[in-house]
Amino acid sequence: MIVGLVSCECMIYDARSLKEKRSVLQRILTPLQQKFNISVAEVGFQDTWQHTQIAITAVASSKQAVEWELSNALKLIDSFPEIERTITDIEWL
Repeated sequence: MIVGLVSCECMIYDARSLKEKRSVLQRILTPLQQKFNISVAEVGFQDTWQHTQIAITAVASSKQAVEWELSNALKLIDSFPEIERTITDIEWL
């Protein structure tokens, strides 16, 4: 069993309130959960308007399957123009 964990910090420059930030995050996190076999959540900077940290995990029997899920999830995050991924850390368990 291979577990992959991606932690990425992101900036949402146009957010002027926590409500706007959460609206943007909801538009990103919902398709991530629906399209890929992953778990995703906001885990940091929850009280900051324009800064967030998202954690994505995937579990599979091979490292290649986990890498595929995580890389496609990151590509989907990068496809949204309202959010910029700044720092990304990957851990393997």
